[in-house]
Amino acid sequence: MQSIYDDFTEEFVASGSKQSNAMLDWVLILVTTLLFAMGLISIYSATYDAGMSEYFTKQLLFGIVGGGVMIAIMFMPERWLFDYAFILYGIAMLLLIAVIVIGKTVYGSKSWLTIGPITFQPSEFGKIATLLAVARSISSRGRDLSNWSDLIMPIILFVIPIGLIMLEPDFGSASVYGVMLLGMMFWGGASLNLITFLVGAPISVIMGFIGREWVFVSSIITASVPMFLKRDLMKALAMLLVFIAIGFSSRYVYGVLKPHQQSRIQTFLNPDNDPRGRGYHVIQSIMAVGSGGVTGKGFLHGTQTQLRYIPKQWTDFIFCVPTEEFGFVGGVLVIGLLAILILQCIAIARQSGNAFGSILSASVGIIFFYHATVNIGMAIGAFPVMGIPLPFLSAGGSALVMNMASVGIVLNVYRNRRKVGRKHL
Repeated sequence: MQSIYDDFTEEFVASGSKQSNAMLDWVLILVTTLLFAMGLISIYSATYDAGMSEYFTKQLLFGIVGGGVMIAIMFMPERWLFDYAFILYGIAMLLLIAVIVIGKTVYGSKSWLTIGPITFQPSEFGKIATLLAVARSISSRGRDLSNWSDLIMPIILFVIPIGLIMLEPDFGSASVYGVMLLGMMFWGGASLNLITFLVGAPISVIMGFIGREWVFVSSIITASVPMFLKRDLMKALAMLLVFIAIGFSSRYVYGVLKPHQQSRIQTFLNPDNDPRGRGYHVIQSIMAVGSGGVTGKGFLHGTQTQLRYIPKQWTDFIFCVPTEEFGFVGGVLVIGLLAILILQCIAIARQSGNAFGSILSASVGIIFFYHATVNIGMAIGAFPVMGIPLPFLSAGGSALVMNMASVGIVLNVYRNRRKVGRKHL
């Protein structure tokens, strides 16, 4: 039986240069390997003197498993990713439901599921499953995201996992899905007004916590985008009023949040208010990042790291390790490698000859960008602490395997980039 995918990937682009015919993107493979290696070095340094070497061993083993998954996905037929997208999505949603019912609670969130000897985080698998399902939905023949009616199905596919994850509750993972939705809408050609609203609404909420005057400033700046790009004054004014209303109502929403959620918001706004409580790890993290200087204190000689001033520095605050021990040079190296990883995903998305592959590759790049930006922002006090790992560096088997699987998807897109079908987005 012929799938929809076969209808829009029947032909091949005529052969070009030797470089354009390459089957593997060695830059992406090399950058992924280097980031994983830096993660191993950082985890070893953060745990070796605390009797927790099992984190390093587990990360190495999961890296080997993840590498195998990456290679398997890279060489599988691209049509498999398309044909089985909704099946994987269904499995992921069942796992998210299961974790709410029988999941393991860690740090106040029921985010982990144990099956036999294996403990994993279903929300990580859900990212890839949702990505595949929404990419298939968007790239289906006849769908045009500039029409609001065609946005219903992609939005529903996102709302379901976001709702389930918020029930755990896990705000950090839910926010990743939100950014995925925004990125896929943008790459898929959704209305500028919709994208502006999806960006401006959370900004207004944050500004509402900081001060009402900032609500006006941020609302004016955000709402002016449609006016400048679309010359639509009425829509800009309507959006301005909506943003102001959202910003002013954020204080009332704050009152219904749980105490630990309110605490995280207050720590984000001013960590110095609770230097020995919620703000402690943020302050210590900032000190570690700043104390490294230009070249750092040397491998295994980071005082903040080795003296255990930073809680869980091998997970959420892993960025502190290379910056303290290798200084500005180490920080730039990590950020530079992540930047290359992200830009390579976007470049492959632009090269892809079909909509499905293009959306997949771009979305993976957007996910990596959000993870890197928020995690590094957490380490320097620019973002609230919400448990988002640094790709390939933070300790965590589920995240590492899924990150490598994501790279495998992009490499698969690169390998099949010369197939053409529906108009490139």
